[in-house]
Amino acid sequence: MTLQQLYLVLLVGGVVLMASIAAARTAHRLGLPSLLLFLAVGVIAGEDVIGIEFDDAQLAQSLGTAGLAVILVEGGLSTHWPDVRCRLAPAGVLATVGVAVSVVVTGAGAHYLLGMDWHLALLLGAIVSSTDAAAVFAVLRSLPLPRKTTGLLEAESGFNDAPTIILVLVFSTAVADLPGPAAILGNVVYQLVVGGLLGLAIGRIGVAALRHIALPATGLYPLATVGFGVIAFAAGGFVNASGIIAAYLAGLVLGNSRLPHRAATRSFAEGTGWLAQIGLFVMLGLLVDPSELPSAVLPALAVGLVLLLIARPVSVATCLQPFRTPWREQAFISWAGLRGAVPIVLATFPIVAAVDGARHLLNIVFVLVVVFTLVQGPTLPAAARLLHIARPGAVRELQVESAPLDVLDADLLTVTIPPGSRLHGVAVFELRLPPPAVITLLVRGGITHVPGPDTVLAAGDELLLVTTQATRQATERRLRAVGRRGKLARWLGEHGRSEPVGGGTE
Repeated sequence: MTLQQLYLVLLVGGVVLMASIAAARTAHRLGLPSLLLFLAVGVIAGEDVIGIEFDDAQLAQSLGTAGLAVILVEGGLSTHWPDVRCRLAPAGVLATVGVAVSVVVTGAGAHYLLGMDWHLALLLGAIVSSTDAAAVFAVLRSLPLPRKTTGLLEAESGFNDAPTIILVLVFSTAVADLPGPAAILGNVVYQLVVGGLLGLAIGRIGVAALRHIALPATGLYPLATVGFGVIAFAAGGFVNASGIIAAYLAGLVLGNSRLPHRAATRSFAEGTGWLAQIGLFVMLGLLVDPSELPSAVLPALAVGLVLLLIARPVSVATCLQPFRTPWREQAFISWAGLRGAVPIVLATFPIVAAVDGARHLLNIVFVLVVVFTLVQGPTLPAAARLLHIARPGAVRELQVESAPLDVLDADLLTVTIPPGSRLHGVAVFELRLPPPAVITLLVRGGITHVPGPDTVLAAGDELLLVTTQATRQATERRLRAVGRRGKLARWLGEHGRSEPVGGGTE
């Protein structure tokens, strides 16, 4: 590649990136999922409109899988373990048994409604049965939902990619070469167990390394954190286990551990997640041929309706009824099974495997994702209100940034009080922070103050606290407890359960 070619590639890439960022802003203002406009940018940039040629399904599959890994690392970093822990069992059942039920029901619909043979119908069912982590994470963070509901949906979307990918790979093989049910089950168990163990182990190694190795620059901590997630993904794939589940669990461990510069790390990971989403959706938009999409509209609508109105509700009811989940929550979870990049990436697998009719499957999946994301995404807030799931007065989570002062055996904490936090109106002395933690500076409206015991906090205030390393966790828990419950909050854990002052994990 010459320098002129490099400049041209960078110019086109930069223009596409800025167009995608503008599309994200437009989507936010219109209340639409960003992925729709990202896909539109890719289609417009493609061969039939602007003229960028891209038809390499193998490259799309490889880059798409890597992009999913980055998105899942970011999702794991931003997921609160206490929210997921209490719903781990139902999420695991939804991600395994629920996927199997959805594949069978959707495949049956494709077989009887579209006349597909069972092999191709089950392949289509497997492709569209995975909820999309990027879409779910993006939508749920903007909704005032109970933590148990968001925890369940986030865990399901993080866990169900692995079994879905396995099923797609199985059904992408020739009928004569299909393994038996026992072999398929054994493969699923191996990939999930080994991938999960690798993710947990590498996450723990990352935590130990980042806690005890002083890096020379703040910006290296976010890079190292995301790097451990990528290592987990690659290690899982290298031993033929699930790199996807390894990446998510490594991110979950790293994001819920006491690490320096956590807020900066999450911001960096969010940026890389957005970059992965933009690249992923634009690339998939480039991959489709707009002239082939009209013929896929009716099949996509038929399969999508079966998936939305039959397969998803049946799988949710089957999996969650034993856990006595209320019917309102089941109904919302059924409607919140968003599809996004994952099904389109999975649709490239049969193309690479040279399955007959694979290109038509890609077009069906593309139309299905666009249409039903357009239907489900914007209606989720209304569905939450209709089912009385939404909490209009939900308090936004308090974000605490930390920086170690190793020489003094102390930590600096910076806190911004978000709108709606019950820290608003609380006097400094009413915080009852564990000694010797103290608020040293308060920034309000760009003006710096030294707060006294009677200083009353307000939304938008930025606080600088100094605490010892031994009491840092208790200080954070106390701030979060007051942020959720107000000045009358007792010494409770982050979710209202009594905990010893020095115990617990973040």
